[in-house]
Amino acid sequence: MALVVFCGLAGAASGAAGAFLLARLRRGTHVHSGWLAGAVAVLWVVVAWRVASGQLPVWWLPVPLVLTWFAVLLAVVDARHARLPDALTLPAYPALAAATVVAACLGDDWAITVRAALGGAVYLTLHLLVHLARPASLGAGDVKLSGSVGLTLAAAGWPALALAAVVAAVGTLLLGAAMTADGRREGIPHGPGLLTATCLFTIFPPGLFRGV
Repeated sequence: MALVVFCGLAGAASGAAGAFLLARLRRGTHVHSGWLAGAVAVLWVVVAWRVASGQLPVWWLPVPLVLTWFAVLLAVVDARHARLPDALTLPAYPALAAATVVAACLGDDWAITVRAALGGAVYLTLHLLVHLARPASLGAGDVKLSGSVGLTLAAAGWPALALAAVVAAVGTLLLGAAMTADGRREGIPHGPGLLTATCLFTIFPPGLFRGV
């Protein structure tokens, strides 16, 4: 219970700090700090609860905590403005890579880092190819995001990488349908769907511990 409470408080503080950061980014946005504080806190509480209840190993904790913080901030900007700022997508690479290395050290499972490197490269390449073939369907920001989420998903297991691609596509279609119904027919963001799927399969990894 102590871990859950601590992560809830830390998540709220991190979310509020994220709102402060977004307001000062050149391509950020203004969001009430309470919304981001609440979103990050809820996600961190879920992660902590799964660790405390034995459903996730404690050494995996750094990965979903780092991911969900970036995911909340990026999803908000993309949903509002259909863009993913470099000031968040690029730092996500070293931050998530470091979290993965820490998890590998704590869990004594270096296969995680091998999967992460391969998964990040695969996801980045696939998204880049789609962007080059159909730039209107997938923006450059989505390509920059894809490598970091790919390494995170692959660290959780190859099934997570495949499942997230399907869930992200469905999420983008649903978001597009909702935006069309609301009168918006252009600029449907792919980031929120991809980030939601990544959070889902990082918090509930279907293939953790399955080796390279």
